[in-house]
Amino acid sequence: MRGRRGYDAGKKINGRKRHIVVDTLGLILAVVVHAADVQDRDGAKFVLRRLRGLFPRLKRIWADVGYAGKLIGWTQSLGGWVLDIVKRSDEAVGFTVLPHRWIVERTFAWIGRYRRMSKDYEVLTESSENMLYLTMINLMVHRLKPG
Repeated sequence: MRGRRGYDAGKKINGRKRHIVVDTLGLILAVVVHAADVQDRDGAKFVLRRLRGLFPRLKRIWADVGYAGKLIGWTQSLGGWVLDIVKRSDEAVGFTVLPHRWIVERTFAWIGRYRRMSKDYEVLTESSENMLYLTMINLMVHRLKPG
């Protein structure tokens, strides 16, 4: 397969990673696809830069623990947004649904139901990003369609 690819030893992922920002309904606001060898915090910077100036009412962004650290201050300085880290409870055993975090996971599940998005078939990361947008447009149009 051609195109920029990488390996993330922590997640044991070959290929590429997708970073998305969604609203409270799970609709995509911004997408970035990059090689898997890029750290999650750096990928978050790419996707947050795309949000700058597009959504003036955006005030708060929820993220998981992988995005903690210096990214919180960077997000505040970039767009004036508050980056809240959703942490897992210390008493939790096994799988637990985290508040606000499940919205992004649900969106990834919606995207994964489309055959073309189940694997990374695209050569260019730009093509992969555009396919994510097209998938979400298709999903929204079908939900707007009357009965």
